[in-house]
Amino acid sequence: MRTEDERIIFLRDYAPPHYSIEKVDLEALFKQDSVRIRVLLTVVPAPDTPPGTPLILDGNELVLRSIAIDGLPLALTAYEATPDRLVIHEPPNRRFALETEVFLDPEKNTRLMGLYRSNGVWCTQCEPEGFRRITYYLDRPDVLARFTVTMRADQALAPVLLANGNLIESGEESDGMHYAIWEDPHPKPAYLFAMVAGDLGRITDSFTTSSGRKVDLAIYCSHGKEDQCRYAMDALKRSMAWDERRFGREYDLDIFNIVAVSDFNFGAMENKGLNIFNDKLVFARPETATDADYDNVERVIAHEYFHNWTGNRITCRDWFQLCLKEGLTVYRDQEFTSDERSRAVKRIQDVRTLRSAQFPEDGGPLAHPARPDQYREINNFYTATVYEKGAEIVRMLATLLGEDRFRKGMDLYFERHDGDATTIEAFLKSFEDANDVDLADFGRWYTQAGTPAVSVSENYDESSGTYQLTISQKTDPTPGQPDKVPMVMPIRFGLVGPNGGDMAWQSVAGGRVEGDLIVLEGDSATLSFTGLGAKPVASLFRGFSAPVRLTSARPEADLLFLARHDADPFNRWQALQDVAMGLMLADLAGRPWVDQQITPLAAALADTAQSDTLDDAFKALALTLPALNEVARSKGQDVDPAAIEATRERLITDIVSRIGPDLEALYHAKASTAPFSPDATQAGQRALRNAALALLVKGGAPVGPGLASAQYHAAQNMTDRLAALSAAVSRWTADAPGLLGDFRTMFTGDPLVFDKWLTLNALPTHDETLDRIKAILSDPDFPRNNPNRLRALVGAFAMNNLVQFARPDGLGFRFVCDFVSDVDQRNPQVAARVLTGFRIWRNLEPSRRAAAEAALRDLAEKGGLSRNTADILTRTLQG
Repeated sequence: MRTEDERIIFLRDYAPPHYSIEKVDLEALFKQDSVRIRVLLTVVPAPDTPPGTPLILDGNELVLRSIAIDGLPLALTAYEATPDRLVIHEPPNRRFALETEVFLDPEKNTRLMGLYRSNGVWCTQCEPEGFRRITYYLDRPDVLARFTVTMRADQALAPVLLANGNLIESGEESDGMHYAIWEDPHPKPAYLFAMVAGDLGRITDSFTTSSGRKVDLAIYCSHGKEDQCRYAMDALKRSMAWDERRFGREYDLDIFNIVAVSDFNFGAMENKGLNIFNDKLVFARPETATDADYDNVERVIAHEYFHNWTGNRITCRDWFQLCLKEGLTVYRDQEFTSDERSRAVKRIQDVRTLRSAQFPEDGGPLAHPARPDQYREINNFYTATVYEKGAEIVRMLATLLGEDRFRKGMDLYFERHDGDATTIEAFLKSFEDANDVDLADFGRWYTQAGTPAVSVSENYDESSGTYQLTISQKTDPTPGQPDKVPMVMPIRFGLVGPNGGDMAWQSVAGGRVEGDLIVLEGDSATLSFTGLGAKPVASLFRGFSAPVRLTSARPEADLLFLARHDADPFNRWQALQDVAMGLMLADLAGRPWVDQQITPLAAALADTAQSDTLDDAFKALALTLPALNEVARSKGQDVDPAAIEATRERLITDIVSRIGPDLEALYHAKASTAPFSPDATQAGQRALRNAALALLVKGGAPVGPGLASAQYHAAQNMTDRLAALSAAVSRWTADAPGLLGDFRTMFTGDPLVFDKWLTLNALPTHDETLDRIKAILSDPDFPRNNPNRLRALVGAFAMNNLVQFARPDGLGFRFVCDFVSDVDQRNPQVAARVLTGFRIWRNLEPSRRAAAEAALRDLAEKGGLSRNTADILTRTLQG
């Protein structure tokens, strides 16, 4: 397999740089057909750097136009310049000024890394290694420098000129030109550099910090979209206030800007003082954005703002430490949303994301630790393991220490490492020193891949009132890590008694128990609780206190009891999921359910939906049964997606046949004529109503298709309209094709709504889906270079339509491989991400498995793949 570069980077090889860069003075001159970049670097040799040590700067597709040191041009023999690096053979053994000049063509930069142009707007994306596509530099996260950026452009072409930090000067020049000088007083790595130039609209506001400083806020966007940025601005101000309250972190610049662009490989980027966002995570209005869109805007605005301290002020020493900033900041944004909305609902949503994205990663060929020890391509490690599992590790740390001690550790971390590029070890050391604890064993969560499987057995001795609970853990081998060690595991728990309340015990022996927390430290522990007057039902891993797969042989009656009575809402939801999952897995194994099993589950679902004590958003989640991908993952091996889909649909049909009237009554009871608001109460009400509709349609209730069609046409907001359309598409009702066509016509001018239409076309499980996707892609007007459009269509197909992606004839696999081969030439990041859909291929039944492998090997034989895509392909085939 030929690739751009077969290099492997190892953590063990890390060494500090021989040179540091104290100051960067960058001047950008924007013209219609090019951008001139002049950079003056203040370079300082490290104290132990031997004289004559070459200075090696990174580049990527650069052409050097001029070079000088301390104002004197260098002789040709003094340096070597290639598109990928610049070597100064014998630089001065003292502080010196290195000046370089390059010219860029952003219009041709389809990779969307470095400086590129999107719809007439110049924009940058430098994380992780994009700055080297702008100028020659020590492009590594442990090189921190202060940046001053001077931008010049024709005022008519680019009236807006933005960069990191504070605006210190701006003005007009001759011939219609103007300039802006930005200064960032905080040293930062190059990956946090940002520039934007173009003709943009904006909204403005301000925030007063706890110390009384006024911060000017602005969100820039394409003209005409300003009204769609209001919710993002509100979320930003709430995020700033929350970070002061919860973590004592105040914003540190005079200005905070956000820019929304339509062509962006990521969701957003936390560049210091100038966050650049994919516009789908900024724009929100009721007619075009769903409640889920509003949630995502709020969450990602908060996430990128929180990076100001956990990522910017304290950054990563090297890219192996990526979860130091990402996992920690995901935890912080999860806590923000939990405080702003419903903590129980947010926890369920986060766990569903973890299980759908990270668990398959942990259990497949792309498994890697949250802090990996090697990589071929760092772009491929922006994964669910780094983000979602990284957040779970921080959450476990907070659970083990408790809120006050966790805050002490965070305060010491900020105090010690402000301005540093640091490591996971230093992060954990802050908590150790702040609380006088040893976290060496806990640190294995960062270095060991895989999802621990936890098994439970129990025994109750009525004569002595003793309840014995045995908890064991085991982690299967993962690529490169065949042997596993036990993890330190916090298990929140309760012993639920016959009356539905938690029981108290007299004493406990055999393990480490601290209040409502069991800490499992070895392979297994047997705990004996005394003084119990009746056998309890154990509620374990409350709030999903550790990212594990829990298996137990407890009867359905115990699970349904917990579903009705558990004090922990997460475990109430989990119990319903477990009963439904158990029925489906048994059916797939040849043990079909009987009426006596369906009726209690249906009744529990109906009771949950009609509860007066649970909020609507929680009830909506309770009515949502495990998805096909979840069932496939739980089955493990020899997966037949079509069989799973048939089983799942049959289970929903059997449930709806029993509680259909209850669901219909609920659907009508939750109708509302109130003006739209994205607040948690209204969003929950819509979620519950639409969950009932989804079950009625999917379950074949006679009223279902008519309700969906009527709701679609009457909807006053995108949440209800899209929910109705999704329900019709899921069953492919007689109205579905017509509704899809109407939706496309109604929103033909809105790219973000177009994405919703694309995804709906990719999800039906019937055989015509693949032809429909190919027809959409072949349309001359389809924007084949836009990451959002490609992910919405082909990404959704590969990740979320397992039935058609894993067709027995292999056509789904071959289509995705052909797509990857084509897109890789223009945007390797999109291609590599779509290719991760193959992470399940080894778990498929033999004929599908063979078809998947054949498609992957054919892709490998073609050669010429980028490093990003070749890395994913190699690991997928070898794992």
